[in-house]
Amino acid sequence: MNQTIYLLRHGETVFNSQGRYQGELDSPLTDDGIAQVNSIARLLKMYIGDPKKWAIISSPLGRAMQSSEIICNTLGFDVTKVEKDNRLREVSVGSWAGLTMKEIEEKWPKLLKHTDHYNWFFNSPNGESYTSVEERVADWLKSIEGREKIIAVSHGLTGRILRGVYTNLEKTQALKLEVSQDIFFKLENHNVERFSIEYDEY
Repeated sequence: MNQTIYLLRHGETVFNSQGRYQGELDSPLTDDGIAQVNSIARLLKMYIGDPKKWAIISSPLGRAMQSSEIICNTLGFDVTKVEKDNRLREVSVGSWAGLTMKEIEEKWPKLLKHTDHYNWFFNSPNGESYTSVEERVADWLKSIEGREKIIAVSHGLTGRILRGVYTNLEKTQALKLEVSQDIFFKLENHNVERFSIEYDEY
């Protein structure tokens, strides 16, 4: 069986637009975020054929579910059949949730001293570890073996790690993967293909 997974990130949220790190907190999509998801859904529709042959699995967080609903409306998919899977939720940043980088640096200056742009997320005093996220996305990938056509709606950091696990990347490589909200990815035969609403005609 040849399995295909389309991996999408939710659209831009209010917290995204304010530079606030959400983790497992939530905020609604902005108008730009809604437009992003609409564009992605229209582009995705060109590639999937009959939507009835696909399963949609989403993080249960509100921003992912809001994005899933928009996708369902475009694809003609029954939103009540969207499967919620907690393993696709965003990485928890613990006490840093809802804060900006400036606010984090002011409250925990020493914790960020030896970090970089890619790995600082995992230095929150009570946040989730990279290994924990790696294990849960690996478990999710294993759980969908035998299912042929999957559309997954997840998050920026979790999506990075998921693609890293899928292609067997080291942590340092996985954390540098792209997370823009105007792209999505096709995962097939342990390869990843990128699709962008910026460059594709539809």
